[in-house]
Amino acid sequence: MYPIFFSLLFVYLALLVSNIGVLVAIITERSLHQPMYILFCNLSVNDLIGNTVLLPRLMADIVSTERFITYSQCVAQAFFSHTFGSASHMILIIGLTIRLSRCSSIIQNAYCDNASLFKLSCENVSINNIYGLFFTVLLFTSSMGSIAVTYFRIAVICWTKKSKELNNRALQTCASHLVLYLIMLWSGFLTIILHRFPDYPYLRKLAYVLFHVVPANLNPIIYGLQTKSLKQKIIQILRRKVTHS
Repeated sequence: MYPIFFSLLFVYLALLVSNIGVLVAIITERSLHQPMYILFCNLSVNDLIGNTVLLPRLMADIVSTERFITYSQCVAQAFFSHTFGSASHMILIIGLTIRLSRCSSIIQNAYCDNASLFKLSCENVSINNIYGLFFTVLLFTSSMGSIAVTYFRIAVICWTKKSKELNNRALQTCASHLVLYLIMLWSGFLTIILHRFPDYPYLRKLAYVLFHVVPANLNPIIYGLQTKSLKQKIIQILRRKVTHS
């Protein structure tokens, strides 16, 4: 119990420091007030929301003997969890869920999400399943398609330019991005698939936690420290603090 609790606490504190550090660096430096860095801010805010709605509650449940949550709190957690995963369909999918009556009170998951909520109902949830499956296929197809097109264009440019420096920069950036993307893709894919297989609850819970905490800790490193101007700004802030101390 306690090793898991302190591991999650360390992970949560690390992502708080790294993501808030990126936000402070971008907000305080006027030269970074550009569209690309605004996207970095959005990424950090999204990671902070997604993990703050999950990890504190999860850590409290780990050390608690009674793990109860009200239905309204559960719906709120599911809402923000879907905001973290994909904001475009969160209102509709939560609306389709809270309309259902409930005949069960046990959630077999690490936190509240849409699939866990509609499993509490004894009504026909075919509409939820059909919409969820359709959106999942659409999301994964569009995501993998856009990534494939992007990497193909990068590969073509690197091949035609034949610049060693350009190829090294592309490899350094794209390799780390691809590893992070694959972790998100497979952990998200596992959470969706394992909802259909109730015999593997612990694997599903682990996949859910990985989907949240791994990208949130790696995003500031991959997108922040590998961006030259942002990296220089962070180093300047750290040097000022050291000099002041």
